[in-house]
Amino acid sequence: MKIEIQGQDAVEATKELLAIEGLKGSYQTVDELERGEPLTTIAEIVTILGGLGGIVTIAKEIYKWCQKYLQPRGASANPRTEKILIIGRNGQRLLLIRNVTEEQIRNILEDEVR
Repeated sequence: MKIEIQGQDAVEATKELLAIEGLKGSYQTVDELERGEPLTTIAEIVTILGGLGGIVTIAKEIYKWCQKYLQPRGASANPRTEKILIIGRNGQRLLLIRNVTEEQIRNILEDEVR
């Protein structure tokens, strides 16, 4: 599973994502600053620990993480990240936006551990 994160806080967000208990992986940055585009990181989640039983907890933590990084810091501020995209190993994609649900996240995680 890969997670693409774009925005000024992409690196910070990625580090926090990979600190979620039950996820193991690494990330790299894609330098697009020369083209005037936002910083992008690609997190490669290589292991989801806990099997199907741990998925509910991990999905809840990813949901909280999304809400934190997709919310503006103040009334006139931009969101901390501009785009978060989960790409499953079977090619399924889930664009995480403010109204994403825990169930949507859980479904894509369950496909990864099957």
